[in-house]
Amino acid sequence: MPFQARIYMDANRKLGEISPLLFGGFAEHLGRCIYGGIYDPASPHADENGFRTDVMQALRELNFSIIRYPGGNFVSGYNWRDGVGPRDQRPRRRELAWQSIETNQFGTNEFIQFCRKLGAEPMMGLNFGTGSIQDAADLVEYCNAPVGTKYADLRASHGFREPHNVRYWCLGNEMDGHWQIGHLEAEDYAKKAREAAKMMKWHDSNIKLVLCGSSGPGMPTYPDWDRITLEICWEQVDYLSMHYYAGNPHNDTASYLAMAVQFENHVDTLAAVLRYVKAKLRSKHDVFLSWDEWNVWYKNHVSQGGWTEAPHLLEEIYNLEDALVVAQWMNVFLRKCSVVKIACLAQIVNVIAPILTTADKILKQSTFYPFMLFRRFAGGSSLDVLVQCPKYETKQFGDVPLLDVSACLDESGRQAVFAVNRSQTDPAVVELVWQSGAPSVLDEVHQVAGTDPKAANSFEQPNVVTAQKLPPVPVSDARAVVELPPLSFTVMAASGSG
Repeated sequence: MPFQARIYMDANRKLGEISPLLFGGFAEHLGRCIYGGIYDPASPHADENGFRTDVMQALRELNFSIIRYPGGNFVSGYNWRDGVGPRDQRPRRRELAWQSIETNQFGTNEFIQFCRKLGAEPMMGLNFGTGSIQDAADLVEYCNAPVGTKYADLRASHGFREPHNVRYWCLGNEMDGHWQIGHLEAEDYAKKAREAAKMMKWHDSNIKLVLCGSSGPGMPTYPDWDRITLEICWEQVDYLSMHYYAGNPHNDTASYLAMAVQFENHVDTLAAVLRYVKAKLRSKHDVFLSWDEWNVWYKNHVSQGGWTEAPHLLEEIYNLEDALVVAQWMNVFLRKCSVVKIACLAQIVNVIAPILTTADKILKQSTFYPFMLFRRFAGGSSLDVLVQCPKYETKQFGDVPLLDVSACLDESGRQAVFAVNRSQTDPAVVELVWQSGAPSVLDEVHQVAGTDPKAANSFEQPNVVTAQKLPPVPVSDARAVVELPPLSFTVMAASGSG
């Protein structure tokens, strides 16, 4: 039986500006993300730089605004100098984080070229495990300084005379984790990060720094780690990182489709920590959140490469329910845009990614489509929508609304509504009501839907879960009625106000 729902929208009720950097990705030297994914000179699709043109084309559809690199756990044992200069002189290394062989054929300059081709901001991760604060400062000089000093001249000798001007830098990765190479306690990490930050910003005062926050809310030190490190580093940093991976290991789809509750609680906790530290320090400086690792990941935990090159690791297969969780995650980004300013989908190719490759083909997974649609239609200001709908019972989160919704409006009058119907059985008959700023028609309607939450794309059947374009929805007297099928994500967008 269909259920009735209503969504109220008011153009004057704005939650905040949607940062373009919420639509970012993450590329780590892990499995086949770099080698065989982004970079594969032996591929028939390789361009003059060794980048796979078919992968690049798919990545351009996702249009990542920022890409974090090179890790991840990898970065805590990485010497950036191994990945620059003539390729025939770069060392092969045993890579300890994923027990793989790293050839170093792809490094800092190749990554910058890759980002420039995609039009994405590079976001560089720094080694706070085996690396020193001097190593961090030297890499800033290598990337951002004008020629005339050691590392800037080294960059020029590698064929890049002009500075790369990398603006965003991560001060380590998951340093609270015992699995991390060079794991540190909170105070030890924070003191190292503070001193590195000083040196880095002396090289380039325009850079923005991301402090390493808790690797997840399940850590026993969460959120004390975040509080302690912020209290020591507050004035030197601009963002606090947060990481989370969602999953449905117990096959509890009802709870899984309510994971946005967990995502919002995570943001609210860390936002409270930010407010507390700012108040305690009597600071006028603001620090925001960078959710620079987020995704669904629970099916494939093969993470050790057996000392081989580009092994098949963490190659998750995504289904419809995974896509609906990704859509809700991005709804949360919009609803929490006043504090979450950067987000990076982990990762972008092959490794827990929306794109899979073989030697000569690519596959767009189910999760490709919600990200693509948000990137295309989300921008401007996030609106504080009021949703009236029935609730359903979940084991994990109690009673949860059947609809999960966000909306946005930009200065040109372009607006969009993003709605997930969490019901596994019932369609929703939804009345959209504009209290101001009503369009004349919702002329762009796109939907990801299906009857089986476990439905997934494959190389043999690549179009099982995709985005379908639907007919426009008329708006009359500031109202419109749409029917959202069960297990669906729908985008309803208007090009301008009526």
